[in-house]
Amino acid sequence: MSERATGKNERESGHMSGDTNDTTGRTAGGPDGTTERPAGETGGTTGRTAGETGGTTGRASGGTGGTTGWAAGDATRRAVLGDEHVDRAVAGTTPFTADFQEFITKYAWGEIWTRPGLDRRTRSCITLAMLAALGHEHELALHVRAALRVGLTEEEIKEVLLQTAIYAGVPAANRAFAVARAALEFDRDEEGGDGRTG
Repeated sequence: MSERATGKNERESGHMSGDTNDTTGRTAGGPDGTTERPAGETGGTTGRTAGETGGTTGRASGGTGGTTGWAAGDATRRAVLGDEHVDRAVAGTTPFTADFQEFITKYAWGEIWTRPGLDRRTRSCITLAMLAALGHEHELALHVRAALRVGLTEEEIKEVLLQTAIYAGVPAANRAFAVARAALEFDRDEEGGDGRTG
C-alpha cells in the first residue's frame, strides 16, 4: 500500500494526531487518540473546569483545577491594574460579558502575565508599545498608570513611546504621547504629585 493510501486510511480512522474530537472541538493528541486537556479540566463541550458553571466569571465556589489559573490571573490583574479598576470591571460584568471577563482573567493575566520569562516591567513596556502602535487609547491610558504601578518611571514610559515612533510611526506616537501625558497628569493629581500609584 502506498504512503498516500496509508495516510488517507489513518485520517479516515481518526487516529492521526491533530484530528479534532467531534464533541469538544479540541485537538486529539493523547497516545490513545483521546483529547488532551489541562490538569483539572473535565469533559463536556464548554471547556470549563470542574465546579465552574456557565455564565459566571469562573469563580464558582467549589471550582477545581482551572480556577487556580483564574485566581493567579485575578491576583496579577489586581497587582498591575489596581483593585479599583478590577472591582469596577467585575461589578460591570453581565451575562453577555462574563465569558470574556473569565477569558482575559484566566489567559491574559493568569497564563501570559504570570510567565517567568519576562518581568512585569518588561511586559508593561511591550504592552505600552503595542497599544500605542494599534491606537488603543483607552487601554493605553490604563496601562500608562499600570506601568507606574509596576515600577516604570515617566522617563522610561517616554522612551517606550519614542521607540514606538520609529517603528510604528510618528502619528501613532504623537497621539500616544497625548494620551500618556493626560494619564500621567491625572495620576499625579490623584497621588499628590509623586507620579506613582499603588
